[in-house]
Amino acid sequence: MTKSRDASVVDKIKETAGTIHQKILKSQKPSMSTPIRALSNVKYVPLKDGAGHFRILGKNKVRTLTVSTVKTFAQSLKMMALSKVLIETDDMATKREAYYISKNWGKAGFDEQTESDTVMDDVEAMFGVNREQLKFIPEEKGGEIAGKLIVIDKDAEGKKLRIDCTKFGSGAYSIPIDVEGLDFHSDAKYILAIETAGMFQRLVKYNYWEKNSCILVSMGGVPTRACRRFIRRLSDKLDIPVYAFVDGDPYGYFNIYRTLKVGSGNAAHLNEYFCVPRAKFLGVTPQDIIDYKLPTHPLKDVDIKRAKDALKNDPFVKHHKLWQESINQMLNLGARVEQQAFAKHGLDFVVNEYLPQKLKRVDKFLP
Repeated sequence: MTKSRDASVVDKIKETAGTIHQKILKSQKPSMSTPIRALSNVKYVPLKDGAGHFRILGKNKVRTLTVSTVKTFAQSLKMMALSKVLIETDDMATKREAYYISKNWGKAGFDEQTESDTVMDDVEAMFGVNREQLKFIPEEKGGEIAGKLIVIDKDAEGKKLRIDCTKFGSGAYSIPIDVEGLDFHSDAKYILAIETAGMFQRLVKYNYWEKNSCILVSMGGVPTRACRRFIRRLSDKLDIPVYAFVDGDPYGYFNIYRTLKVGSGNAAHLNEYFCVPRAKFLGVTPQDIIDYKLPTHPLKDVDIKRAKDALKNDPFVKHHKLWQESINQMLNLGARVEQQAFAKHGLDFVVNEYLPQKLKRVDKFLP
C-alpha cells in the first residue's frame, strides 16, 4: 500500500471526526451514515461474456448520537482512532486483537468480537475502503496455491523473492493476507478454484496442474477476501479464465461460488475489487448427479430454504435463467452431492475422466 493511500484514509478519519466535533460544539446532534450491507441493497451489473458483479445501491443507515446509541457511536469513533494510530505507526492488528484492545476503552469496550467486527465493517463501508487499508487483518488464511505460477513477493527488508509454486512437494504456497504488492509470472492455461482441501490435495497428489498446465487454488470453503483478491489479480494479470469446482449444494453454489464471482451483500461496497467476474462454474452441477450416477444426500431444510431464497431474492440468480433451471433441477431431485462422490468410480476418476470431459465443454458451463 502506498503512503498516499495511507494518508487518504487518515484524512477521511480526521474529516469525519472533525465534523462530529464541530456539531457537538454547536450543541447539534452528530450522525454517521453507512451503506446498508445486504442483498436488498445491491444490484447485479452484467458485463460481457457472462461476467459481472454486485454493485451497492444508495440505501444507508444513519446513526445519530442519542442516549440509546451513545455506546455504539463511541465504539465507532474509537475504532477510527485505533485505525489512525495503526496507519501512522505503520502497524497492524488482527480483528481479534482489535477486540481485546477495546477492553481498554472503558464502557465503550466490546462484550463480544461479533460486535467489534460489525463496527469495523461499518467503518470500512463508511469510508469506502477495505479493512486492510484500515490496518485490520483477518485471522484466517487466504487459501493455498499449487501449480504453474511464480509469485514475486518481498521480504521484510524489501528484497524481492521469487516463489515457485511448483516446488512445494506435497504442500502448497499460502496466500498472504495482503496481496496488493504481489506480481506473477505463468504460462498456465487456466485457474481451477476448488472448494475443499481434500479435493485440492487429490489433484496435487496426481500432479493435475503439471499434466494440464494450470494453477490450482484451494479456497478452503467460502474464499476469504485475500483469496478472492489473489484470484482476481491473477486472472487479470495472466488473462486466463477461472473455473470453480465446488460441492453440488446451495452452500457451494451461493455462499462459495456466487461470492467468488460477483461478491456478497455484506461487502457490496467492495465487490468490484474482491470478486472474480470471469469465473465460470465447472461443477458439481445437478446434471452431473444424473450423468455420472453419483451418490447423493437428501437436501436439508436449510438447503431448501437457501435455494428458494436465492430464486426469490438473489440478483445474480434472478438475472441468469440457467442458474434458475439448475436450482429447480436440484430441488426436484431433492439431493445434494459432494465433490468426493466421484470416488465411487475410483480415486483417479475425477482427474482422468470428470475434469477432462467437463473442460472439453467450457461453453456449457453455468455462468
